Amino acid sequence: MCGIASLWNAVDAPMVEKMMEALSHRGPDAEGMYIAPENRGVLGHRRLSIMDPEGGDQPIYNEDGGKVIVANGEIYNFPVLRRRLSSTHRFSTTSDSEAVLHLYEDRGARVVDELDGMFAFVIADGGDVYAARDAIGIKPLYYGEKDGGLVFSSELKAFPRGCANIKEFLPGSCYHSRQGFSTFYTVPELESREAPAEQYMKELRETLERAVTKRLMSDVPLGAFLSGGVDSSLIAALVRKHQEELHTFSVGVEGSRDLEAARLVARHLGTIHHEYLITEEEVKKRLPEIVYYLESFDQDLVRSAIPCYFTSRLAADYVKVILTGEGADELFGGYTYYKDIGDRKALHRELRRSVTSLHNINHQRVDRMTMAHSIEGRVPFLDLEMIRLGQLIPAEYKLTAGDPPVEKWILRKAFEDLLPPEIVWRTKEQFDEGSGTVDLLNRALDDLVGRRGDMEAYRSRHPEARLRSDEEACYFQLFMEAYEDPETMLASVGRWAHRPSRAA
Repeated sequence: MCGIASLWNAVDAPMVEKMMEALSHRGPDAEGMYIAPENRGVLGHRRLSIMDPEGGDQPIYNEDGGKVIVANGEIYNFPVLRRRLSSTHRFSTTSDSEAVLHLYEDRGARVVDELDGMFAFVIADGGDVYAARDAIGIKPLYYGEKDGGLVFSSELKAFPRGCANIKEFLPGSCYHSRQGFSTFYTVPELESREAPAEQYMKELRETLERAVTKRLMSDVPLGAFLSGGVDSSLIAALVRKHQEELHTFSVGVEGSRDLEAARLVARHLGTIHHEYLITEEEVKKRLPEIVYYLESFDQDLVRSAIPCYFTSRLAADYVKVILTGEGADELFGGYTYYKDIGDRKALHRELRRSVTSLHNINHQRVDRMTMAHSIEGRVPFLDLEMIRLGQLIPAEYKLTAGDPPVEKWILRKAFEDLLPPEIVWRTKEQFDEGSGTVDLLNRALDDLVGRRGDMEAYRSRHPEARLRSDEEACYFQLFMEAYEDPETMLASVGRWAHRPSRAA
């Protein structure tokens, strides 16, 4: 995983260098810069070495040096692309990013049609620039304007003072300086397909196994988050089939349900398991740092980022790549508020909408918290094949009728032989709930909010922020204190509150 900092239609290398420094956590292993001739622009890159650690530093140049790429992410079909492209192109590295550059030479702006992975990249092509972000926004990219130039960055905090119109580069979109923006992917609007549950169980198993297997591509150590819930446990079980040794990671407060469940799964799978106990004092101490890296003050997002931050910090001592269970709730009806949607067609539409909204909430949390500790997060449930299959499976197989309803029923049934039954059928809990951080955070916030004065009055002074609680007002204060120019970032902050109700 890496950090991109680029400027086009202007040359200001010191500015780009400063941006790169702000992204150093995304790429501590190497840095590089390309200054285009004739004052066309500057491409900057900070590298976290995953593929070809020794030879894959960026920027990467094509054979004649006329095209240059800086990229963030992983291209999972890179081996197939490389074999095909090697007949007409000369590769100088074994980095998956180089395949993107040579494919761009052949396909131009349609390069994205053949990429299977998570990515954001910028390509300098003579006097033109081309940029793209992956289909559902797993990897971040933002853009803005400064002194007539176009600025790209992996994170909002890296934009220099004076940038205007900072916006999120939308998922599934690309930009060419001559052609403007275009969309190459949207989550499909498919009607569910009637078929026996057993058929879907088979398809689910085959599709998720493929999604996990392709995400094992790495030249550095790889592990898995393990909360003890069904989603992360399934991913760990599938990874374990291919790894002789697998490191798994859990956090929580002493005696939390997640820690106990994760220990059970780790024993069942035979993983090398690591855990960390979170304390109230450490949460209070680290909360400003968490908000700084997260780039959000949304109440629900910050709460879920806290255990993710500590799990990432723990994992960074052992691995550089981590697989997570992100996306299963949105595909298969895991959140509590889904149970309040009585109409199955409405539930089907809401599940699709949930997937489309992940780019600046849950994806952002996973990306920022892993990157804060210089590790790469991968999300097998959000493989495009999985998303398509999720659209076809009828809602009644996802959230079954009953008292209480069973969420993610089809997913549990498809893999119930891989895990202990008490894990397969464990009731869904949000990461912050199962880890025990809800009660801990409530106590910590009572202290933090109390020390910050009258939050109700503060909320009334900031109606534009639509702060829902004293807690969110506290996070908003931390957000405004964290950056040199926070006002320019506000328009790009994703909010869980845009959903019909809290995803509890």
